[in-house]
Amino acid sequence: MLDNQVIIEAIKKIGVATEQVLTEAVSIAEKENKSLEDILIERDIVKPEQFGQLVATMYKVKFADLRKENTAPDLLALLPEVVAIKKKCIFFKRDADGLKLAMHDPDDYSFIKLLEKKTGERVLPYFSPSILITQALAQYRANIKEHFEDIIKVNALKAKGARAEDISIVRIVDTLIEYGFHNKASDVHIESRKEDLLIRFRIDGLLHDVLTLPLELHELIVTRIKILSRLRTDEHRSAQDGKMVMVVAKQEIDVRVSVLPTTLGEKVVMRLLTPDTRLTSLEELGLSQHDLQLLHSAIAKPHGMMLSTGPTGSGKTTTLYSMLRLVNSRDVNISTIEDPVEYYLEGVNQVQVNSKTNLTFANGLRSLLRQDPDIIMVGEIRDQETASIAINAAMTGHLVLSTLHTNDAATSLPRLYDMHVEPFLIASTIDIIVAQRLVRRICQKCITSYSISEDELHKLFGDQVDVSRFVYEGQARVYKGKGDASCAYTGYQGRLGVFEVLEMNDKIRELVVNKADADRIRETARKHGMITMLEDGLEKVFIGRTTIEEIIRVVKG
Repeated sequence: MLDNQVIIEAIKKIGVATEQVLTEAVSIAEKENKSLEDILIERDIVKPEQFGQLVATMYKVKFADLRKENTAPDLLALLPEVVAIKKKCIFFKRDADGLKLAMHDPDDYSFIKLLEKKTGERVLPYFSPSILITQALAQYRANIKEHFEDIIKVNALKAKGARAEDISIVRIVDTLIEYGFHNKASDVHIESRKEDLLIRFRIDGLLHDVLTLPLELHELIVTRIKILSRLRTDEHRSAQDGKMVMVVAKQEIDVRVSVLPTTLGEKVVMRLLTPDTRLTSLEELGLSQHDLQLLHSAIAKPHGMMLSTGPTGSGKTTTLYSMLRLVNSRDVNISTIEDPVEYYLEGVNQVQVNSKTNLTFANGLRSLLRQDPDIIMVGEIRDQETASIAINAAMTGHLVLSTLHTNDAATSLPRLYDMHVEPFLIASTIDIIVAQRLVRRICQKCITSYSISEDELHKLFGDQVDVSRFVYEGQARVYKGKGDASCAYTGYQGRLGVFEVLEMNDKIRELVVNKADADRIRETARKHGMITMLEDGLEKVFIGRTTIEEIIRVVKG
């Protein structure tokens, strides 16, 4: 992207703003953690079309005024929304010359070539200001919402008296999954109520009511989902789990299905695993440099144990997969035992737990140890047997990764005592424990800052964390999202991790051998530099990545 000074000089030449106004704009941009471009356009110092024409000329491309374009859905489907947002671009027209792409950085030739290879068509770059691209993508989401709801409602009318395989029911189920995908939902909930059928999406960790359908469609929709996920359609009294693969916008989506009988009928939850949720590096998860160094050091060891801990849905499995990707190479044998296998990893031998064939975590782990593994991932340590086998594997030259359900890193060690694992074995094998939560990320398109007093911070967090380093003259600067079309007026977009990494050292090993409680372990770890989840979360608050409210909701509260 062009340097701010180059843009300032160009604006001065066309005479739409004085040097004083531009200097003030630079100051505001720095203060509010925004780009100079956004400040110039938001404050009406420069019109979007003026800025667009000016910068397009400097790039030697044409300006795309996306306010005048009506982008067809088939063009939008060529580029996953997550990529469009990250790269700040959108396809807006196709003609005899090729595909026209509005971009914020038309100099990104490698990305243009990648799109040409993917689409098989010539891609013509145009410049468009960031704000116009964001508005175009937001309008797309609004159109998608209306489009999908119309499809569902029309087919709901047709489906009355239909069968599960009829086209109207097929279309409703397909559209629910497509709609969930376009809303970046991690889960689609289908819940029977007394008078209707409620559809809810989990987006960024929170459930949202999406729409209601006639109650008479409940059994048909559930049956269709059972057929797709190869479940028994005649079983209504037992819980069932299955999976299927759907293709949406040319992307394969793994759908994990859970059916549970309730007093009002069977409830269905479909978890959507998309390609962009599978490929995440440790850096992208939100780990600090301090914690990253600890993890890189631990995973470079040839043997030992690494644990990831937290409640369900806190991202533990994603963290383990990110670690496996670091060590995945042709000269090592990596095997996993999971329930379920959530993501596919090339070059890794992945085993699914199957209670019907007695393939439990413990039995599967025993079998893996006969497969000459270098690295083993155990999806979860649930019992004494699995814990003992995993610990022994770590002692006999294997690197073992696994998860536990505990509230923080220090609590994991007493949890293993409770599983009757010998403390000296715990102390000698475990190298590192990562505790984590997921918080919502502030939408960077509508982010704004405000002041909070040191007294208010002390009232909120007491002595749990030292906030003085973030305070200047009795005030601290924090951030929130105002809410706009790009984030569906929530002020949040996406999620990031809040972490606590406990590195085992001689002092902590001594405490473990003596079966010390979690409080003593935590206190010692903090004295040796451990950053707690609350401290890590507040660090992310003060740099504008999440809000105080999120940290209180997810970490403190």
